[in-house]
Amino acid sequence: MNDDVAALARRMMQRLDELARFSDEEGKLTRLYLSKAHAEAARQFIVWCNEAGLDAKIDAAGNVFARYEGKEPGAPALMLGSHIDTVRDAGRYDGNLGALAALAVVEALASRGERLDHAIEIVAFGDEEGVRFPTTLTGSRAYAGLFARSALGQKDADGVTMREALAAFGCDPEAVTALRGRNIAAFVELHIEQGPVLESEDVAVGVVTAINGASRFHATVKGEAGHAGAVPMALRRDALAAAAEMMLLVEQRALSEDDLVATVGRVEIEPGAVNVIPSEARFTIDIRAPRDEQRQRAVADLSKRLAAAAAARKVELQMTQTHEARAYTCHPAIVAALKASVERTYRAPARLLPSGAGHDTMIMGQFCPAGMLFVRCNRGISHNPAESITLEDAEAGLAALIDFTRRFSAQAAPSGRATS
Repeated sequence: MNDDVAALARRMMQRLDELARFSDEEGKLTRLYLSKAHAEAARQFIVWCNEAGLDAKIDAAGNVFARYEGKEPGAPALMLGSHIDTVRDAGRYDGNLGALAALAVVEALASRGERLDHAIEIVAFGDEEGVRFPTTLTGSRAYAGLFARSALGQKDADGVTMREALAAFGCDPEAVTALRGRNIAAFVELHIEQGPVLESEDVAVGVVTAINGASRFHATVKGEAGHAGAVPMALRRDALAAAAEMMLLVEQRALSEDDLVATVGRVEIEPGAVNVIPSEARFTIDIRAPRDEQRQRAVADLSKRLAAAAAARKVELQMTQTHEARAYTCHPAIVAALKASVERTYRAPARLLPSGAGHDTMIMGQFCPAGMLFVRCNRGISHNPAESITLEDAEAGLAALIDFTRRFSAQAAPSGRATS
C-alpha cells in the first residue's frame, strides 16, 4: 500500500467515528431513515463532499449524491457507495464504510488532479435496513425506479407515514415514485463482510460473487394443553416438543449442503406456564442461499419434513410465507475486474464468496451491472456495537476500490448497463 492510500484510510476511519456521533438514541448508535440523526449525518456527508470540491445534493428519497466529472462532462458514471442508516444499537461500519470509501476514492483522484474517461457518482443511500418502515432498501429502490407507491402509506411505530416523514425531511414524496438514475455504467459497493469467513481464513478483502436470496415463514404448531403431571407422555400432543423437533429439522437440512443457511429466530409458546403442556408454539424460519433453485429446493424439502413430523406427533402445522427475495448474482465482468484489482493491490489470490446478508447491490443490480468488495470484520460481528475493522484492512479494501475505479472503462462496461 502507498502512503497516499494509508492517509486516506486513516481519514476515512476518523470520519466513521465522527459520523457515529449522529444518533437518534443517546449512548448508542441508532440512525433511522428520515430521522433527525439521518438529516445530521447527510449534512455532514455533504460538507465532506464540498471539501473535496464536489457539489452534493439530497434527492427526493433522502439519498445524498455527488458527482466527480470525467475528462468529458456528462460521461457515463461508475457509481460507488452504500447506505448511512443503521439498525438499532448498531456498529459504525455497516453501510457507512462504503459511503465514505466512495468519497475517499474521489479524494485520491482529486488530490492529483486526475480525471478518468468516466465520471464517478458517490451515493449515501438513506435507507437500506428498513428499521423505521416495513420496506427495506428504500434508497436504492427509489434510485433504480423500483419504488412502490404503496410504501408511502406505510407507518412507523409512532404512526408517522413515510409520506409525512419525507415531507418533514424536506423531500417531495410524490417525486420519489418518478425517480430513476441516468447514465450509470455500473455500481460497486465496499462493505464489511458481516460474517466470519474472511477472518477464519486470515484474508483482509474478498470479492462477492452473489447475494443470498431469502425465504421467510411463520410457523404455528397447535397441540393440546394438559396437566404437566397428569397426562402420560405417550398420550400428549405437545406443541413445543413438536416445534423443537421441527427446528432441529431446519438446522439439519441447512447443514446438509454448502452455502445454504437456515435460522429459527423467534419462538413463542402458549400458555407458557411451568405446569401446563404447551398447546401452541409459534416460530419463524429464515432460509437463504446464493442460488434461488437451491433455496427453493430446500424450502420444498423442509415443508414435507415438517408436515411429516406434525403428522407423526398428531399436531396441526400451519406455515405462512412472510418474505421472498430472489438471489442476486454479481455481474461476472465486475467480479473479474474486482478480483484482478484485489490481486494487484493485496498481492494474494482473491477470496471469492457469497454474501449472506442483503445489500443495496442486489437492487442496483436490477438497474445496472453491479458488484461488491468485502472487508474482514472482527469475529464476523455486525448489527452490534462490537462491530469493528482494522485500519490495515480498511486500507486494503480502499486500495482495491481505487485500483478498480482507475481501470474501469464505461465504454467496455458489461452489457445490460442502464442508460435511460
